[in-house]
Amino acid sequence: MRAVIQRTVSSAVTVIGPSHNETVAAIGHGLTVLLGVEEGDTAADARYIADKIAGLRIFDDENGKLNRSLQDIKGEILLISQFTLLGDARNGRRPSYSRAARAETANALYEQTALYLRERGLNVATGQFQTHMHISLCNDGPVTILLDSRKIF
Repeated sequence: MRAVIQRTVSSAVTVIGPSHNETVAAIGHGLTVLLGVEEGDTAADARYIADKIAGLRIFDDENGKLNRSLQDIKGEILLISQFTLLGDARNGRRPSYSRAARAETANALYEQTALYLRERGLNVATGQFQTHMHISLCNDGPVTILLDSRKIF
């Protein structure tokens, strides 16, 4: 499982359709998280990612040091599924997505990750799985962290 975590002042997700655009979620200060589920990922990967997200000390303390977590500041999360995080562009010009989990598995683990975050008392808003979305955000810092449950990086 891979995650791109951005510390944000605010963010929102709008689902784009043929006849309408609908904002389905928005948050204030917190984290915008893009989540990719890989073939072979399990609930243990979802737990690892959720624990890391909740505990990352990437918010300023009273001395301006990155020393507080999302839980410490009572921030919010906008969690968005993004299979393209598993794209492999090492060969050719068109990325391969063969390592991305099938939709049923990916959605279940995406929802499980949101549940684990909520169990930690966090306010979690989500995008809509398998839809075309526009994400707007105001990156704070900027602070951007990459996570991989297989600890590749």
